[in-house]
Amino acid sequence: MRILVLGGTIFVGHAVAAEAVRRGHEVVCAARGESGAVPAGATLVKVDRDAEDGLAPLAAESFDAVVDVSPLSYPWVRRALEAFGERAAHWTFVSTINVYSDVRTPGQTPATGPLVPALEQHSTREEMAAAGEDGVALYGGIKVASENAVLAAMGDRAFVVRPGLITGSWDRSDRFGYWPGRFARGGRVLVPDVPDQRIQMIDVKDFATWIVDAGEKRLGGTFDAIGPHRPTNTVLEDIAAAVGFDGELVKATSEQLAEAGVNSWGGPRSLPLWVPAEHEGFKTHDPTPSLEAGMPVRPFADAVADALAHERELGLDRERRAGLSLDEEKEVLAKL
Repeated sequence: MRILVLGGTIFVGHAVAAEAVRRGHEVVCAARGESGAVPAGATLVKVDRDAEDGLAPLAAESFDAVVDVSPLSYPWVRRALEAFGERAAHWTFVSTINVYSDVRTPGQTPATGPLVPALEQHSTREEMAAAGEDGVALYGGIKVASENAVLAAMGDRAFVVRPGLITGSWDRSDRFGYWPGRFARGGRVLVPDVPDQRIQMIDVKDFATWIVDAGEKRLGGTFDAIGPHRPTNTVLEDIAAAVGFDGELVKATSEQLAEAGVNSWGGPRSLPLWVPAEHEGFKTHDPTPSLEAGMPVRPFADAVADALAHERELGLDRERRAGLSLDEEKEVLAKL
């Protein structure tokens, strides 16, 4: 197949391009080329998706499959559909679990979960961050509008996937990688004690495999790209075991963490994977439709090993986008 990846230089786009190249497909990555390099064997065509004619370097090109990982821009998606939609046999749009408006109810699926209002606009990560809690609705709303455009243009040729937490190599959020990196440093490690909470995730290699499979098999439909959920405490213990951690786990309840000024899920001064109880539905969607549609799930220890290798490559002592610094952790531990 001839595959166009709109992106391809970082994380999911890079993983998809690498998997497609590995299978022998001809892969073209359309990006600015400023965030990173495309995988060996793929071709980079530099484009500027902010411009109305930004895809002109690919004018009149045809592709068997298109994969769009556009994060925060409905106009980007619309212009790509106008440029390639009629000639593409298959179209994957990478959306997000944040399209759902109900974060409380476990077991939702694309067939049952209500969505946030669609927003046909462009935004930036800086604008989303500045919007605070409203930033999640902004992100989800732009993705809903983009999904609608893809489905309207492509019909049953569209494969819309809504990932939640994505783990593995090339992750820049630090939400999952924080834990193998922290356990690898040993000592006393602060962990959330949330026996009633569960978490689910998908490894980026599994995600990329499923996307390329979908293009080859012409799989259509809307799916949550998220694996089976397990108790959060168990997941953290399994990460520690996979890393070979021999230190001490110091458990703190949600109330203790909140009192100590620790934030949930991600960002500065946070403990990733922990969320307030009222957001439990956000990370416990029903994976059954996706598993039945062929979504792969690799052994958890392999996903941890990949994440740890990435952490070591970046530097275990670096400043992270999510988690606690060692000084912040010591401060909280002293209060328990």
